[in-house]
Amino acid sequence: MELGGKIPERSQIPVEDTWALEDLYPSDDAWEQELETVCGQKDILEGFRGKLAEDPEALLAFLQTMEQTNVKLLRLCHYAMRASDVDTTNAHYQAMTGRFMTVVVQIDQCCSFATPEIMSISEDVLDGCYASCPELEVYRRHLTDLRRRKDHVLSAEQEGLLAAAGEMSQTPNNIFSAFMDADLKFPDAVDGAGEKRPLSQSTFITYLESADRELRKSAYEQLYHTLSGFKNTAAAILNAQGKQLKFFADARRYDSVLEASLDQNDVPVSVYTNLIETVHQHLDKLHRYVRLRKKMLCVDELHFYDVYTPLVADVDRKIPFAQAKQTVYDALAPLGEGYRSILKEGFEGRWIDVYENQGKRSGAYSAGADVHPYVLLNYTGTLDSQFTLAHEMGHALHSYLSNQHQRPIDADYVIFVAEVASTCNEALLMEHLLDKTTDKKERAYLINHFLEQFRGTLYRQTMFAEFELWMGQRIGAGETLTAELLCQEYQRLCAEYFGPDMVIDDQIGVEWTRIPHFYFDHYVFQYATGYSAAVALSRRILTEGAVAVDDYLSFLSGGRSKSPIELLRGAGVDMTTPEPVDQALELFGQLLDEMESLVG
Repeated sequence: MELGGKIPERSQIPVEDTWALEDLYPSDDAWEQELETVCGQKDILEGFRGKLAEDPEALLAFLQTMEQTNVKLLRLCHYAMRASDVDTTNAHYQAMTGRFMTVVVQIDQCCSFATPEIMSISEDVLDGCYASCPELEVYRRHLTDLRRRKDHVLSAEQEGLLAAAGEMSQTPNNIFSAFMDADLKFPDAVDGAGEKRPLSQSTFITYLESADRELRKSAYEQLYHTLSGFKNTAAAILNAQGKQLKFFADARRYDSVLEASLDQNDVPVSVYTNLIETVHQHLDKLHRYVRLRKKMLCVDELHFYDVYTPLVADVDRKIPFAQAKQTVYDALAPLGEGYRSILKEGFEGRWIDVYENQGKRSGAYSAGADVHPYVLLNYTGTLDSQFTLAHEMGHALHSYLSNQHQRPIDADYVIFVAEVASTCNEALLMEHLLDKTTDKKERAYLINHFLEQFRGTLYRQTMFAEFELWMGQRIGAGETLTAELLCQEYQRLCAEYFGPDMVIDDQIGVEWTRIPHFYFDHYVFQYATGYSAAVALSRRILTEGAVAVDDYLSFLSGGRSKSPIELLRGAGVDMTTPEPVDQALELFGQLLDEMESLVG
C-alpha cells in the first residue's frame, strides 16, 4: 500500500488492515498491570527451591505455576513485540519490550534451580512420583524431554549465571534489527524512465521482480552499495552473535554450536549435514535452471538482480488482497471444511497486519499467541505476496490447532517442524493454480514460480545453512568473522550453488549483511527440510485423501507431544533419510523438464 508513491505512516493504515492487539490486552495500562502481576510470581516460584526432588506435590505445584506464568509471559511478549514490530521507531513499545525481557530474565534466574533439581531425581524415584501423584502424568512428556539433556545441565548456581546472561545474549539480534529496520536508509532506486522509486527492504524484492531491468539493477546496486558501506559493522554484529552462541554451547558441554542448537529440538545433527550433502548432489539441476533463465531473459550476462523477475512476460498481475484471500481459501479445500473454517476466522478476525508502513518490520511471520495467531505481512499484490499469505496462514493454523489440542506446556511445536505446515499450504496453492489453467503461457509462468520456490526455499536456504555451518566452525576454531572473510565465503558459495552462468559480483558478497535469520541460531536449514517434507505431504493429501488429511491434521495438532521426527513419521515422512529431499529435488527436475519443453 502506497500513498502517492510514498510508504504510508502507520496512522494512515485502515484499522481493518491491522491486527487486533486489543484481543490480547484492551490497553497499554492493562499490559502494565499484567506485567506487575507476573513480577509477583518470582517470590512464589522461588519458594519451591530445594523441594522439587523431595515432594511430588511440590513438583506438581511448581510445574503448574510455571505453566500458568509462561502463558501470561507469552501474552505480554506478543503485545509488546507485535506493537513494536509495526513501528520500530516507536520508543514507547521498544521500552515495553525491554522491560518485558528484563522480567523474563529475572524469572529465568529465580527458576534456575528447577532443572538441576529435576535432573537429580533418579528414574525409580520419579516413577514413584507418578504413582503417588497421578496429576503429574500430564507433565511426563515435558519431564522426559527435559531429562534427555541431563549431560548438558549445570549446577543451580551455574544455571543462574547462564539465565542472567540471557538478556545480554539477545543484544546482537537487537542491534541488527534496530540497525536494519529502523536506522538504515537507502537512496531511491531509478526506473527505466528515469523516475525515482522509494527503496526499502520491503520494496527491494518487489523491484527485483519487475520486468524493468534498469529498475532491478538500480535497486540492487543502491541497496548493496549502502550495505557495503556498513559491512564492517555488520560483521562485528554477526561475530558477536557467533561468540555468544559458542559461549552457551561450551558452557553446556556441547561439541559444537550446531549440536547445541539441534539438541534443543531433539533433531540429530545428521539431518543437517545430510541435507547439505543431498542438495550438493542435485546442484546440476540448479545450474540448468540458471542457464535456462539466462536464455529466456536474452541477456549476455545473468546477474543476481535478474534472479527474481518472472521469465514469462505479460502474465504477472497485481492481485488485490481480497482476491488473494479467496484464492488461498479455495486452494486449501483438500484440507477439509474444518481447516477452512479456522482459516476464514483468521481472515475476518483481524489476525493479519497487511501492508507496509514506515518503520514496520520487513518480511513476514506468524506469531502463535494463545488468543489467536498474529500474522505480519508487507503485502504488495504480487503472486509471491499471495504465496506468502498462504505460507504464514499455514504457520497460523499450525499454532492454532496445537494450542487447541495441547496443554500450554506441550503446545509450542519445535522449530524443526515449523516450516512444514506453511510450505504445505504453498504446495497446495501451486497445485490449485496449475489445475485451473490450460493456457500454455500462464502454465509456464506458474511453473517458473514453483521452480523459484525450490530455488529460494530448498537451494537458497541450504546455502544459508552451509554458510551458517561455516561461521560456526570458524568461531569454534577461535577465528574472528571479519567482513573480508564473510564476503569471500559467501561469494564462494554463490558460485558453487548457482554455477558458471551466473555473474558473481562483489555486491552479492555482502548479501549476508541483510539476512535476519543468521541471528536465529541454525534456523534456516529447517526451511529446506520443511519444504521437502511439505512437498511429500501435499502429494499424499492430494492422492490419498481423507486418511492422509487425518494424519496431517493430527500432526498439526501435535504441538510438541512427541519428538519432531516422530510427529513427521506419523504424517508419513521420515526426515532421518535423504528420501524426502531427493524426491523434492527430483520433482524440481521434472518441472524444469516441462518448463524447457513449454518455452522451446
